[in-house]
Amino acid sequence: GWADAFERAGGKYYPKLQVSAPFSPVGGPRLLTRPGPEAEKIERILVAGLMELAKSHEASSFHVTFCTEGEWTRLGEAGLLQRMGQQFHWKNDAYETFDDFLATLSSRKRKSIRKERRDANEMVHIETLTGDALEERHMDAFFGFYMNTIDRKWSDAYLNREFFHLLRERMADNVVLIMASYEDRFVGGALNILGEDTLYGRNWGCVERFRNLYFEACFYRAIDFAIERGLSTVEAGAQGPHKISRGYLPSATYSAHWIADPNFRDAVEEFLERERRMMQYEMDELTERGPYRREGPRT
Repeated sequence: GWADAFERAGGKYYPKLQVSAPFSPVGGPRLLTRPGPEAEKIERILVAGLMELAKSHEASSFHVTFCTEGEWTRLGEAGLLQRMGQQFHWKNDAYETFDDFLATLSSRKRKSIRKERRDANEMVHIETLTGDALEERHMDAFFGFYMNTIDRKWSDAYLNREFFHLLRERMADNVVLIMASYEDRFVGGALNILGEDTLYGRNWGCVERFRNLYFEACFYRAIDFAIERGLSTVEAGAQGPHKISRGYLPSATYSAHWIADPNFRDAVEEFLERERRMMQYEMDELTERGPYRREGPRT
């Protein structure tokens, strides 16, 4: 990572400044300005202020992550280094049913998805919960799934039990919880957050394994919900080209970076230029190998 690279070059990565939405790799505005003719001018003032703040705190750098493409372009024009990443998103092409979506896929992929859905629903009962349907027991169970994932991956538990209960208490209508049960006990689930026009997949966990439950809970039930609500997008997050075969195609993410040390900055700039070319090539290749018939999703 960047921290190791800084250390190897004889520098220190920390302290640094971070402009982001905590815990959520979701694209959106990061320089918060009021829309209007002065917005871009104010953005430039904010960027200049970030540079001064970083220098005054002797920070190695500042990073604007998961910004919009427009911000990314303007930050690049302001002299920041531009980085591109990828996530996997499903797009709703005015589908009325899940079968409408399947009809846009190759025959082999349709059969595979139908089999995965049959397998997942054969042994467990799966329900989609939101709003008043959410109960304390659901959030308690999901916290258990979350902790199980943390323990298996040797990660840090940034979220506690109270956090999941606060989600239910304060924004239940924006929580979409897919819960699977077997013999009257909860065995797995997927947590999604509902935006204006997008469903954001955030966490998955299970305490017992069932064939293809992960795909059903995280991908197919999310598509069901998006079609039912007329949402335009399901964002399934980063990692996992396995999402491609299930209808989730690559979508670019954007970040911009300012580095104080000119020597290290030059090295990073050269690396990011190569990385952007490779990332665009990979996204094009993955999209080409996607599950849709040659004419692609409907337009």
